[in-house]
Amino acid sequence: MNNPQRSLFFNVDWIAVIIYLCLCTIGWFNIHSAAFDPRYPSAFDMHTDYGKQLVFIIVAVSLAIIILLLESRFIVALAPAIYAITTLLLMAVLVVGRNVGGNQAWISLGGGFRLQPSELAKFSTCLLLARYLNGTNVKITELKSFLIAAGIILFPMALIMLQPDAGSTLVFSALILVLYREGLSPYFLILEGLFITLFVLTLKVDNHLYVIGPLVAIALIVMLLFKRNKKVVSTVFLGLCMCIAFIFCVNFLYNHILKPHQKARIDIVLGITTDLRGRGYNVNQSKIAIGSGKLWGQGYMHGTQTTYKFVPEQSTDFIFCTVGEEWGFAGAVTVLGLYLFLVLRIIRIAERQRSTFTRVYAYGVASVIFFHVVINVGMTIGIVPSIGIPLPFISYGGSSLVSFTLLLFVLIKLDSNRMGIIYA
Repeated sequence: MNNPQRSLFFNVDWIAVIIYLCLCTIGWFNIHSAAFDPRYPSAFDMHTDYGKQLVFIIVAVSLAIIILLLESRFIVALAPAIYAITTLLLMAVLVVGRNVGGNQAWISLGGGFRLQPSELAKFSTCLLLARYLNGTNVKITELKSFLIAAGIILFPMALIMLQPDAGSTLVFSALILVLYREGLSPYFLILEGLFITLFVLTLKVDNHLYVIGPLVAIALIVMLLFKRNKKVVSTVFLGLCMCIAFIFCVNFLYNHILKPHQKARIDIVLGITTDLRGRGYNVNQSKIAIGSGKLWGQGYMHGTQTTYKFVPEQSTDFIFCTVGEEWGFAGAVTVLGLYLFLVLRIIRIAERQRSTFTRVYAYGVASVIFFHVVINVGMTIGIVPSIGIPLPFISYGGSSLVSFTLLLFVLIKLDSNRMGIIYA
């Protein structure tokens, strides 16, 4: 009798697999529409993005099958090596990388193909973070454990920022949700949210006192309400001091750290400036495309913004506007619904694990996918700055598709072994 444990598809979460295949298919059709070239009408023509994407999908699905053939323990054991390799690639790209769009983030592989190490770094970081937090006597509430976990996340972030690729760098900040799930104080999440809010308010309001005043008042009220709890009072006071210091640092960060194109994108989103023919052109055309789709869309390959190439980078960063224009509100909601279902499915997978490793890794996958979707869709509708990150499984690009396939199918493989315990 065959051992079911050795079956390729034993215990596979088919719901996650079906969602993955649906998103890849939706992606290919929208890339075909956005990048269609009448000179090369064949969907298999390697002169076109849609021809290449089809190859990427075949490679990604083949990779997924290979992952399902591996032993779970083998994946865990390779975590440090995979992290080391992607780190070396991130270093190499700074020396031999190809500059595209102002970012030196790609290594040329020949034949028109490129490798983006920052995409693979998301997978390797989730893997090593899970391995570390699965270790004996590792508690995220202890300073040493927290600093090591933070170092695993921050090291690739620093290398990616040197490219400089702010968008990919920010993706790693989503992994704070993993640390929170493993016991990190919610104060860190509150502080992160406060810093983002204060950054926006400080740029919008000329006088710092208008921002500091309400902040101090709220802090005083909280301290009075909890005056008998010295821990809460001291925490709020420390947080207040950090927030005030951050407010006075915002202008320096904005004027001396951010690049001119990054500042321009932030100004446009905040309404500080308008530049519909310059920096704001992409977002404005994207919003026109999405709005023109109305309820049911203009039809496959019938979108005017898409057909006449009004939206730059429409097959990559702005692929969601093709969905909105050609498939309308109904299509956009369907795509977002698939992503929501996938993220919730991954969280469910995480919570049914007996292994800390798999649970931590699953939350890492959910965090990265969730961040990508929220920011990418937010870019196309103009509510967040355009930072150039792909829409998972849908945007054109081999590195992106392979990276997200690795993320998801390693989780599916680990989950198939959920009745056992995985040791690092």
